[in-house]
Amino acid sequence: MKKFILKIAETEYILAIIFGVFILLSRIFNFAPAKVIRENFWLFFVEMITFLPFMFILIGLFDVWFPKYKVEKYIGKSSGIKGTIWCILLAMLQAGPLYGAFPVAYLLWKKGCSIKNIFIYLGAFSTLKIPMLTFEIGFLGLKFSLLRTAVTLPVFILIGYLMEFYLKDKNFVVNQPALTGKENL
Repeated sequence: MKKFILKIAETEYILAIIFGVFILLSRIFNFAPAKVIRENFWLFFVEMITFLPFMFILIGLFDVWFPKYKVEKYIGKSSGIKGTIWCILLAMLQAGPLYGAFPVAYLLWKKGCSIKNIFIYLGAFSTLKIPMLTFEIGFLGLKFSLLRTAVTLPVFILIGYLMEFYLKDKNFVVNQPALTGKENL
């Protein structure tokens, strides 16, 4: 039994187990903050379960259907301003939380996208998604959204160019996440 517990403690599941025990004990002892934690966990869990499978299917289809030479041609190192515009449009047409953009960014990198366009894509994804813009316009108005976009978009483009300049001689690589998590320990 002791070996089994030590073996579990060495895995990445230990945090999930501790969290589950905490939630269970807080429910038994009616610990009020744990109720909020449990509700937030459930909201994020449902969001991830409903979003991630579809996102990975789309990423898989993109990986199979779009050849590398086309990605390099349109958003690669020599794509220029057209590549920037394509990356912004790609980011705008997507939906979902920001963590959904990282697998896409990895795939774009793997297919030959430039460093500049990777950072522009991530910035545009975080602020210019059409579903998010519609909510923003509804709550804060069109004038606010246009002004915010006019301020943030040039900043993200500048960051993309600066990151490409900074990382050009540093062997920058976008890594695929480890499947077991043990490689990062």
